[in-house]
Amino acid sequence: MTVVPSRSWPASPLNRRTVVGAFLAGLGGAAAPRLTRGQFVEDRPRAAAPRLGGLGKLRYRVGLRVVAEGGPCRDIYATLPVPTDWPEQRVRLVDEDTSTDVRRIRFRDLPGAARQLIVKIPDLPAGREARAILTYELERAAILAPTETAGLRPPPRTDRSLRAFFGTSPFIESRHPKIVKLARQVTTGREGWDAVEAIYDTVRERVEYRNGELKGAARALADGWGDCEELTCLFIAMARATGVPARTVWVEGHCYPEFYLVDGDGEGCWYPCQAAGSRAFGSMPDRLPILQKGDDFRDPDRPGKSLRYLSEFIRGSAIGGGGSPRVIWVREAA
Repeated sequence: MTVVPSRSWPASPLNRRTVVGAFLAGLGGAAAPRLTRGQFVEDRPRAAAPRLGGLGKLRYRVGLRVVAEGGPCRDIYATLPVPTDWPEQRVRLVDEDTSTDVRRIRFRDLPGAARQLIVKIPDLPAGREARAILTYELERAAILAPTETAGLRPPPRTDRSLRAFFGTSPFIESRHPKIVKLARQVTTGREGWDAVEAIYDTVRERVEYRNGELKGAARALADGWGDCEELTCLFIAMARATGVPARTVWVEGHCYPEFYLVDGDGEGCWYPCQAAGSRAFGSMPDRLPILQKGDDFRDPDRPGKSLRYLSEFIRGSAIGGGGSPRVIWVREAA
C-alpha cells in the first residue's frame, strides 16, 4: 500500500497557534537582534543583505508510528521530511526513540531543498506497533529586512543554480496569460525591489485570505480568494513571470515565499515575505520550524512525479493477504 497526503504542511496535526506559542515560551523573553553568518551576512555585512534577528528555541518531535492491523505486515518502508540547517535555522538531533521492529533509519538529502528520514521495518507482527521518532532542538531566527535596497535587480537567467526557480511548478502557473499580464502591468516603470514589492502588494490586495481546497495561482487570481498556499503560489508565479526567481518555504502549519535578487556586485540573497498574515516584505517575524524549501521536488521513491512539497510516504505488504500497516505521522512540539 502507499499513503501520500492530499494536502500540504498546513494540514498538520499541530496547528500554527500551538507551535508559535511553544516558540514564544522557549524564548524566555525578547532576544536582541543580532548579525550572524550564512547567506545573510559575510565577514563584512552588506547593507543589501537580510539580517538575522531575535532567536527562538524549540524542541520538535517528528517521526511515525506504524500498527499492523488485521494481520502481520512486512517490508514496510517510509519516508518523511525532517528539519535541517538553513542560514536562519540551526538543528541538533537530541534523541532517537526507535522500537526493536525498526531495522534501521537513515537520512537522504535533497541538496538545497530538504532532508528526508527513511525508516525500514522488515516484519511487524499482527497488532504490534513500531515507532521511529526523533527529537530535535531547533534554534530559529527572525529575519530582518536589508537596510539598503537601491540597486537590487533580478539575476541573469543563465544562473544554473537558480534554474528551478525561474519556471513553472505544480500550481504555480508563471506562464499563465492573465498572471503574466498582471505582473507586467503592476511592475511597469519599476525595477528590482520596488517591482517585487508591487507584486507583493497586488497579491495581497487581489486575493482575500480564506481557507479552502488547494487550487493554485491562476484559480486564486480568478476567484479572488485563497489561503496561505494560494497567496504564496500567486506571488511566486508573478515574480517568476518578471524574471525574479522565487520559491516556497514550508514551515510547520504554514508557508510563505522567498525571492532572489542580486546587488551591483552580482552578490545575491533570498528575501522572505509574508504573503498571508501581517504585512512583512523582505523580512520574516515568524520563527516556525522550517521543513523544506522549494515547490518542484523529485522524490526518488516517486519517479516521474513533480511534487510541490515532499509529503510523507509509506509502502508495505501483508503476509498471507491479512494485514495492513496503519501509520500515524508525528510532528509536534516536544
